[in-house]
Amino acid sequence: MIELYGTPRSRALRISWLLEELGIPWEFHYIDFARGDNRTESFLALNPCGKVPVIRDGELVLTESAAIMMYLAEKYGAGQWLPDAGTAAARHYQWLSYIITELEQPLWTMGKHKFALPEAQRVPAVRATAVWEFNKAAAIAEDWLPDSPFLLGEQIQVADILLAHTLLWATVFEQDIPPKLAAYRDRLSARPAMKKALDKTSASAQ
Repeated sequence: MIELYGTPRSRALRISWLLEELGIPWEFHYIDFARGDNRTESFLALNPCGKVPVIRDGELVLTESAAIMMYLAEKYGAGQWLPDAGTAAARHYQWLSYIITELEQPLWTMGKHKFALPEAQRVPAVRATAVWEFNKAAAIAEDWLPDSPFLLGEQIQVADILLAHTLLWATVFEQDIPPKLAAYRDRLSARPAMKKALDKTSASAQ
């Protein structure tokens, strides 16, 4: 059974969502940052960064959400969650890289300077720059977004969950989402697997 460590609405949600889509058994371990769970010796042995998500699959411990998603898709996706090698795979890698490095990073900058960093290290004025960066990245993603149901056509891929979750995060951060991306976010987040993942992790955190 896959063990997932995280909090319900963090990057761990993209992992729990994919686990539900894959239909494999998994167990959730709630990490309470307010209580300092992420700074315990046992958790730091899993991830010295003290961050979530983390998964344990047998003897393998893996961190970094995009890497975890690729691993799960390769091992348990039965060839349906990653495109075949070639042009489609190249486009998929491009989306993965863009989402992580361009679209998500301004959001994480906002989060770090609002709640994640020690208070003495927060610079509230950086938010304006982060908003500008996000708007620029979102406009490009809006232009790239195809008219097909998913990023690479008719079949959902890992990058779709990654993008949809990042857009949900942006919504929580009260960012303006361009109309095509907003419709895409709403369509993807309505999938039953996403609701199951959120329900399961939220229940564990209570």
